[in-house]
Amino acid sequence: MAKAATKEATFLWQGTNREGSRVKGQMDALSDALVKIQLRKQGINPISVRKKSELFGKRKKKIETGDIAVFSRQMATMMQAGVPLVQALEIVGKGHENPSMGQMISEIRSEIEGGATFAESLSKHPKYFDDLFVNLVDAGERSGALEALLDKIATYKEKTEAIRKKVKKALTYPAAVVVVAFIVTGILLYFVVPQFKDLFTGFGADLPAFTLLVISLSEFVQAKWWLVLGIIIAVGFTHAQCHRRFRRYRHVQDRIMLRLPVIGDILNKSAVARFARTLSTMFAAGVPLVDALDSVSRAAGNIVYEDAIQQMKDQVATGQQLQVSMAQSGVFPSMAVQMIAIGEESGALDSMCAKVADFYEEEVDNLVDNLSSLLEPLIMAVLGVLVGGLVVAMYLPIFKLGSVV
Repeated sequence: MAKAATKEATFLWQGTNREGSRVKGQMDALSDALVKIQLRKQGINPISVRKKSELFGKRKKKIETGDIAVFSRQMATMMQAGVPLVQALEIVGKGHENPSMGQMISEIRSEIEGGATFAESLSKHPKYFDDLFVNLVDAGERSGALEALLDKIATYKEKTEAIRKKVKKALTYPAAVVVVAFIVTGILLYFVVPQFKDLFTGFGADLPAFTLLVISLSEFVQAKWWLVLGIIIAVGFTHAQCHRRFRRYRHVQDRIMLRLPVIGDILNKSAVARFARTLSTMFAAGVPLVDALDSVSRAAGNIVYEDAIQQMKDQVATGQQLQVSMAQSGVFPSMAVQMIAIGEESGALDSMCAKVADFYEEEVDNLVDNLSSLLEPLIMAVLGVLVGGLVVAMYLPIFKLGSVV
């Protein structure tokens, strides 16, 4: 019978380096003996090695995209200041507020000390460092301009993270309004309306149709609340599964989102900004246009634009101009197409793409601000109609009380 594979554990270690300074950290390994071997290879004399408590190991803080953006800027700053790569990783890793991020940086540093390149060590963490990031780092290492490429990556990550937060804000606000409206309506139907129903029982007069409708809805919610909750959960679960498994479903969903008023405009312009920013970064790094478009499509953030960019890549590979393929895709605004055309004709495609990105990022900022201003009265109107409608329905019979008496 085959023995079960031994799982790695996290070990906390303390030791002294070649200069005699006290150092400490953590490392994943199969045993404490292997940790000591690895530390000695790094020139560290281990003093103590102990297994990290499972109680603390289970509650790791998640690594966010913002952490990767901060890491990119810190590394760019360190490299431009002339700090060696391994030392820069050590400084950034120890000073990071997120322990999970610090541990990953420590692992990257250990892999580099073991002989791997920076790009190779990053590629072992594809969840956080995509092909675009790895390819640019690889290009910087090969050309001897890693600090310049890291600066471009940092700028790119900061810009894309800013636009992502803007879009998230634009989508979260209306969703929150809808959720609050449903919760308030549910509370009124379940707890408040039944109190009025008992009051109306002794009126001895026919109730208005609107009141009867609200009472019937309240009775349904009281009797079948579990069914309503089950349907909501089932719809949410089905949507999540379809979104994860079926590309066609995501395509239809993204296309519908792009056609929504206001929200669709924000999503379209943010996709164009992301396309232009990524293409500018890749092209400035010397990546061929066809290869750059392949990475750009995966960074589009919308499957409609992703498919369009992949089609553009195939057309450009056959010799067609980028501006022509953009116009034929039908998803890019004419202004973006014209600015890209100027960039192609003048031989300054990277700088023109950067200008396109700057313009549409500013457009997204303005649209999100306008949406916030627009939603404030809309929230009052929606909640006023729902709550006010229920209140009117309950008080209509009271208005008729005088005629009954």
